[in-house]
Amino acid sequence: MNTFIKILVASFGILIVIPAAHSVCPVCTVAVGAGLEGARLLGIDDVITGIWAGGLTLSLFFWTAGWLKKRGVNSVLWQIIIPFVAYYAFLGCVYFMPGVVYGANTLWGIDKFLIGTIVGTISFYLGARWYIKIKRNNDGHAKFAFQKVVIPIFFLLIATAIFAAILWLK
Repeated sequence: MNTFIKILVASFGILIVIPAAHSVCPVCTVAVGAGLEGARLLGIDDVITGIWAGGLTLSLFFWTAGWLKKRGVNSVLWQIIIPFVAYYAFLGCVYFMPGVVYGANTLWGIDKFLIGTIVGTISFYLGARWYIKIKRNNDGHAKFAFQKVVIPIFFLLIATAIFAAILWLK
């Protein structure tokens, strides 16, 4: 078994035993992950898959940062920078998979998966921030059940629709 597979298995094992931190809820993370895997299995374009991969990666980052904060880790380096860099570096490993060539599938001269990842990350971030703003303006309460899940997923769906239209028109 090569080193990459060992790291992948170890990382997955660690994620399984980590208790929930609820900074971005586990349901939201699972929903984004299911959307990502479903898109790949259906042969959806890389930019669309990248949008969901970016959302999932940022969700995992928020989840980890919240978990670390809950455990008393207050260092910006360990709570924010290292998890952020690690998760996005891990996502970048997709280019080391057999048969994947960076830049082979481009939109506007940029790799489609990379564009999608950036757009998905920004979309998910904006959705999560909007939820926080709505909650703050509503005396610390959501306006409806699972709003914490619905809003970031809605932002990812909007980004997906926009890029699907761009790809369709191209």
